[in-house]
Amino acid sequence: MTALVLGPLLRHVGEHTATVWVETDRPAEVTVRAGERTGAAATFAVHGHHYALVDVTGLAAGASVPYEVEIDGERVWPRDRSQFPPPALRTLDPSGPLRLSFGSCRRSPDPRRVHGLDSLTAYAHRLAEPDAVWPDAILMLGDQVYADELSDEMRAAVLERHGPDAEPADEIADFEDYTRLYAMAWVEDPAVRWLLSTVPTFAIFDDHDIRDDWNTSYAWRRQMAELPWWRDRIVGGIASYWVYQHLGNLSPEERAADPVLAAVRAASADGGDGGAVLDAFAERADAEPATARWSYAHQWGGTRLVVVDSRCSRLLTPDRRGMLDDEEFAWLDGQLQGGVDHLLVASSLPYLLAPGIHHAEAWNEAVAGGAWGARAARFGEKVRQAADLEHWAAFGASFREVAADLVAVGRGERGPAPASIAFLSGDVHYSYVARVTEPATESRIAQLVCSPLRNPLPRKYRWAQRLGISGTLANATRALARLARVPAPPLAWRLTDGPWFDNAIATIELDGRAARVRWDAPATPRSLTRLAEVRITD
Repeated sequence: MTALVLGPLLRHVGEHTATVWVETDRPAEVTVRAGERTGAAATFAVHGHHYALVDVTGLAAGASVPYEVEIDGERVWPRDRSQFPPPALRTLDPSGPLRLSFGSCRRSPDPRRVHGLDSLTAYAHRLAEPDAVWPDAILMLGDQVYADELSDEMRAAVLERHGPDAEPADEIADFEDYTRLYAMAWVEDPAVRWLLSTVPTFAIFDDHDIRDDWNTSYAWRRQMAELPWWRDRIVGGIASYWVYQHLGNLSPEERAADPVLAAVRAASADGGDGGAVLDAFAERADAEPATARWSYAHQWGGTRLVVVDSRCSRLLTPDRRGMLDDEEFAWLDGQLQGGVDHLLVASSLPYLLAPGIHHAEAWNEAVAGGAWGARAARFGEKVRQAADLEHWAAFGASFREVAADLVAVGRGERGPAPASIAFLSGDVHYSYVARVTEPATESRIAQLVCSPLRNPLPRKYRWAQRLGISGTLANATRALARLARVPAPPLAWRLTDGPWFDNAIATIELDGRAARVRWDAPATPRSLTRLAEVRITD
């Protein structure tokens, strides 16, 4: 009998469609039955692993339909005697409020709770309660897995497979290692496995999905390219992201038009394997970012969600530096339009940092770029990599271009102005709200950060983040940026709520023209407590 290795994961949903992702232990036909509706798909193979994405169509809007998964005609999900309700396909209701939960940075497994209580585990138990208010989807904003900071269990698996002297030391090496990493993250906790099977999820990667400081700078890329093990690591990381995360972000129509998926399926026919095809794509995506697009957008009723890849698509050459390459930025520019009630822009990296940190990163970019000479540039690059100075603020031209788009949307120059424009982000290991104060716009513009799901910032580093939020540091770093001839930011903003350093999951609720967001932190392994609640619109 063919076994279910990983999943099912409920991924992209629309008003009438739902996509279920699974991994099996051999080639198979996978069927999803939801009431009177059925979808089926054959698996495709990548390096000896077998995957399927099954689309179920014709569902009612706003439906919650229990489902079963069959492999070659044998039921494999749900399992008997589960403590959780049956998993269901949950479609979107464009006429009602939209609730989108989000967060980033989740270390797993963590049986000794070194990294605190798991927000996803506690959230699963909350949703299993009879009176729970469910989100329409969960947005995973990066660092879904940690390829460079291994758990004891993953470290043992890597040592057993590669031996004690293999490189990279204490990190994963290739696609096969990634498959084990994802299995540990998504299977070992029954609560999280149930949650992912019954709540739609969307995702985007951040650096630890590949390696800390991924694509920080042109110098960083050159340094990594010299390492003999890096090619297998970057190819395995991007290829596994494509399989385990990216495909599920796409609508059925987008996947049907994806030439990479078509080529992998073709190579998998008659017992073949699409691993070589996917490896070639992944290597090309790293070397030539414009050949792949990881960003995506979906419109749900009066809300447009734009998810931006702020890692793999960076423009990093000896003479140009951008958070996005030209093609990706042109795509983003086209997505930043009005005519909706709410515009959500998801980026793993916060667009608006505390002003003191923003000016420090802008100063560092200028110095590393030669504003104070060659010797200072070398020093600036060392500081950039050591202090992780690589957020939007460290890509000044990109920051200013996006600011111009935001102001145009907020002033109604690209269609009727939304009630709110909100950035959803993670990465920094604390949560906060920042609000734009100038220039004046019709839209409320805010940065909403929720991080981490489970990986709290050590207490010894929290003082530095609190200092970064202070007005004193902002004045000092602003002065440094001016000395390096950095243009003044085209926006003014301030942190209005936070920081909160707890493990947490946030939920933004959009109802008509109203928007509010809350943060919930795990109080026990099976319960959440309200950390904060903030209104974004009046």
